[in-house]
Amino acid sequence: MTLIPPIKRKDYPELDKKFFEPYEKLHGYVPNSNLVIARKPKILEAFRNLNSAIFAEDNTVKPGLLALVGNIASQAAGCTYCVAHTSNNAEIFGVSAQKIAALWDFERNKLFSAAERAALRFAQSAASVPNMVSDHEIKCVVKYFGEEGVVEILAVVSYYGFLNRWNDSLATELEKKAFLRATQTLRDTPWKAGKHKPKATTDY
Repeated sequence: MTLIPPIKRKDYPELDKKFFEPYEKLHGYVPNSNLVIARKPKILEAFRNLNSAIFAEDNTVKPGLLALVGNIASQAAGCTYCVAHTSNNAEIFGVSAQKIAALWDFERNKLFSAAERAALRFAQSAASVPNMVSDHEIKCVVKYFGEEGVVEILAVVSYYGFLNRWNDSLATELEKKAFLRATQTLRDTPWKAGKHKPKATTDY
């Protein structure tokens, strides 16, 4: 169970209409992480605005790859909650379940292009503690995506750095739909929900 209970959406109709309903239409659920952040509405608003800026439609890097960037960064940080969510996001953006599952072996798997490997390698190194980014890794990303691509990828890594710490610190419970979808997509990988596994169906 999430250590700080999420708000009840019915008690915050303005937040629900502005932030939660649009998210639910796209994903089928509202993240418990956002429902906890909503205890401080100004932080929630800043967080959602940051999300919109980072995952902008005019990005150089395609949204499916950015979702995989968030996934590999969350793997490096050890946040299984965010691994589940980013797997689901990648699927929404058209990445095949086979490719999402193969992400655990992106360096060797033929489903990934050289450009994708460069982006994922950089993201993995950037999310590691201590930081492992090399000059060569950045040069490879610039080669395929330009300097703007470096900024976009690192923005996603940094964004999930916030969420990784947030969700692991509070043991955020995965939403049932998110859990079931990720369990299906990641069934052939080492992923386990661990402390984020939903204990019951909860309607916030």
